[in-house]
Amino acid sequence: MSDWAVLGYAALAIALAQVITAVIAWRLNRVSVVDVTWGLGFVASAVAANLAGDGTPWRGRILVAMVVIWGLRLAIHVRGKQRKHSGEDPRYAELLGKPLREGGFSIALRKVFLIQGLSMLLVSLPVLAGMTQEVRWTWVVWLGVAVWAIGLFFETVGDAQLEAYKKDPQRGPVMDKGLWAYTRHPNYFGDACVWWGIWLVGGVASGWPPGLITIIGPIAMTYFLAFATGARLLEKTMMARPGYPEYAARTSMFFPLPPRRRGR
Repeated sequence: MSDWAVLGYAALAIALAQVITAVIAWRLNRVSVVDVTWGLGFVASAVAANLAGDGTPWRGRILVAMVVIWGLRLAIHVRGKQRKHSGEDPRYAELLGKPLREGGFSIALRKVFLIQGLSMLLVSLPVLAGMTQEVRWTWVVWLGVAVWAIGLFFETVGDAQLEAYKKDPQRGPVMDKGLWAYTRHPNYFGDACVWWGIWLVGGVASGWPPGLITIIGPIAMTYFLAFATGARLLEKTMMARPGYPEYAARTSMFFPLPPRRRGR
C-alpha cells in the first residue's frame, strides 16, 4: 500500500479518536479529557498504520509495541490525575474564554481538537515511515529501542517519584530528589526521548531520506514538551511557589545535568 494510503488510515484513526473525545467532552463539560486522548490517539494511529502498511513486518510490530506501551501508560497516568480534580483545567478555561456549553465548544473544536489531531499526525510521521519502508540499518532499530527505553524510564520513574513526594507528609516545599535533582521535568524529558527513539526505529533505520523527512516529528514533540504546552508553561506557575526559584537556579530545566553549586 502507498505511503499516502497509510497516512490516510492514520489520519482517519486520529480523527475518529478526536470526534469521540469531543462527544465525551461535551457530555462531561470538560475539554481536559482531550489530554487522555493524546496518548490513545497515537496508539490508534500506529495500529491503523501497521494494518495498512507493507514495510518490514518485525519492525512494524516493534513500533506498535513502543507506541502502545508509551501511549497507554500516559493515558492511564493522566486519567488518574484528572480523577483527583473536578472542573475544567485552568489552561483550557483560559483558552476558551467561556464555558464549553455556552459558546466555548466551537472554539474548542478549532483550537484544541483540530490542533491536537494535526499535531499527533505530525509527530507520528516516523511511525508511518516505519510501516511503509524496509529496514536498511538493523542496528539503528535497536539503538532507537534503547533510547526509547531510557525515555520510558525517566517518564515512568519521574512520575512515580512525584506521586510519592505528594503523599509524603514530611515533604519539603519542592520535589528535588531522585531524577528531579537533575532535571526539573524528568517526565517531559523522558517523553521527548521516547519519540527520538521512535524516530530512530521508524525513520533513520529506513535510510537517510526517510530519517530527514520525518525528523520534524521528534522536533515538534520536543518543542511542545519543552517550550509550548509543557515545561515552559508549567514554570510560569511553579516560579510563584516558595523554594522553586532557588530549585530552578541549581537544576537544569529539561536535559538532565548535575546540580549547579551555590554561588555559580
